[in-house]
Amino acid sequence: MARRKDSGIPMVSGLPWQAGIVLGVTSYVAVRYGLGWCMSTFGGPVGQALGSSVAEGAYAPIAWLLLSACWLAALVSFLDCRRRKHLMGMQNGPGMLRAMDWRQFETLVTDAFEHQGYSVRGTGLAGVDGGYDLILYRDGLMTLVQCRQWRTKLVDVKLVREMYGLLVHHHADAVKIIAIGNYTDDAQRFVRGKPIELISGNALLAMVRETRTSVLAKAG
Repeated sequence: MARRKDSGIPMVSGLPWQAGIVLGVTSYVAVRYGLGWCMSTFGGPVGQALGSSVAEGAYAPIAWLLLSACWLAALVSFLDCRRRKHLMGMQNGPGMLRAMDWRQFETLVTDAFEHQGYSVRGTGLAGVDGGYDLILYRDGLMTLVQCRQWRTKLVDVKLVREMYGLLVHHHADAVKIIAIGNYTDDAQRFVRGKPIELISGNALLAMVRETRTSVLAKAG
C-alpha cells in the first residue's frame, strides 16, 4: 500500500492514542476560549469585535470538530496498537505466519524492523513483477525489502536477481528478502559478496520474538 504525506487524522493516528486525547482537548480549549482571548487582548478594536463573536460561541462548531477528529484519530491509534500487540503475541511458529493474510504479515515485518531502529515506509509496488514492499531508512542508508509469504515453495534465484536489479536501479544501499520458508542453493550462491540479506522463516521468527519481548516489557 502506498503511503503519502500524512495530514489530518492519518497524522494524528500515527501518534500514541494518549497524545490524540490530549491534542483534542488542547485544540478545543484553544479554539473555543484561547482564540477569543488573544483577539481581544492583542487585536485592537477589530480584534476585540472578533473576540466577542468567538466568546459568544461563533467558533464552537470548529472546536467540537477538532475535538472529534482528534479523538477519532486516538481511537484508530488505540485499535492499531491492540492489533499490533495481538500479532506479536500470537507468533509461535511458521504455521502461524502462514495463516496470516499479507497485510498482517507486512505489519509484522514492519514492526520488527522499526524495533531495530529503522524508519519504515510502504511502497505499493509489491507483486509478481519483482517490486518491493518496504523501504527502510537508517543512518542515511536506504534498504529495499521484499516480503514473500509463500506457503510451500522455496524462493529461487530469479527473484533475488530481480531485487538486485532494483537495488542498482534505485541506487539503494542494500536489499532484504523475507520468506516464511527458505531459499534455493542458487539464490544463496548469488547473494555472496552482494548487499543482499536472505531472511528465512526461522530468522523472521527470531526477529518477531525479540520485538514481542520488548513490547511486553514496555507494557509491563
